[in-house]
Amino acid sequence: MDKNNKIYVAGHTGLVGSAIIRELTTRGYTNIIHKELTELDLRNQHHVNAFFSQAKPDYVFLAAARVGGILANSTKKAEFFYDNMSIALNVIHASLNYKVKKLLNLGSSCIYPRHAPQPLKEEYLLTGALEPTNDAYALAKIAAIKMCRYYNEQYGTDFISVMPTNLFGINDNFDLQTSHLIPALIRKMHEAKLNNTQVTLWGDGSPYRECLYVDDLARAVVFLMRNHTFKQIGEFINIGTGEDMSIKEIADLVAGVVGYRGIINWDTSKPNGMPRKLLDVSKIKKLGWEPHISLEQGIRKTYKWYISND
Repeated sequence: MDKNNKIYVAGHTGLVGSAIIRELTTRGYTNIIHKELTELDLRNQHHVNAFFSQAKPDYVFLAAARVGGILANSTKKAEFFYDNMSIALNVIHASLNYKVKKLLNLGSSCIYPRHAPQPLKEEYLLTGALEPTNDAYALAKIAAIKMCRYYNEQYGTDFISVMPTNLFGINDNFDLQTSHLIPALIRKMHEAKLNNTQVTLWGDGSPYRECLYVDDLARAVVFLMRNHTFKQIGEFINIGTGEDMSIKEIADLVAGVVGYRGIINWDTSKPNGMPRKLLDVSKIKKLGWEPHISLEQGIRKTYKWYISND
């Protein structure tokens, strides 16, 4: 990936896309296509084809997606399935038709079966039933992985897929209706601290979660795009820390960073989600990548950004 190549970051305003742009910019890549895409609907095949025809990107990071936490995933399944399937179908197919040199497709660790052995190895895909609270989103992400693989096998493309663990960081989504674990915890505890109120969280706090600061993910995907092909990576590759904590422990850590010293209530009438989602990251570590930012450091960076942009 040369410094003068055209690079398209789909989803540039989101958590992951904006982090990828920060990493690319830091590494001296300046020919990044994203500023003119505010009106581009990636669910619309005509819009996507017209854009690719005009922009002719050399490299594509597919970080665009409809995302959300357990509430959004379990109550908006039709939208999550349709939007994510449409985005993947349109961007991946356009990358074939307009001769993109390399595409990197971002997935999610929710693709793994609910009761798969831990830690989750890449070969565990499709070996059991999915977690019902996010199965629609997971199925769309699995389809995108398979689409990249089949295009590589049939057309000789170099489309790689990565499966990151739970992400958080700068430019995260703090809307309590759609946010993921750490941004939701930060907002709830910050507001409870200001208002001197209690915090109520879903489930019993027993599930375990692995969390990765998004700038570490950005380093990983740019590293893979620069140095490794589909043939070297295989169908997809996990990206995470290889360590996890219970949701209760994560909540206590966030409370400490935020400075919330009030009561945390657990609403056991609400679902826990998957019991555990710990990725086996031995494959990417063998390629030479390691995370740099600890969970507490990442939470501190994210909280600082949140209170500066609230």
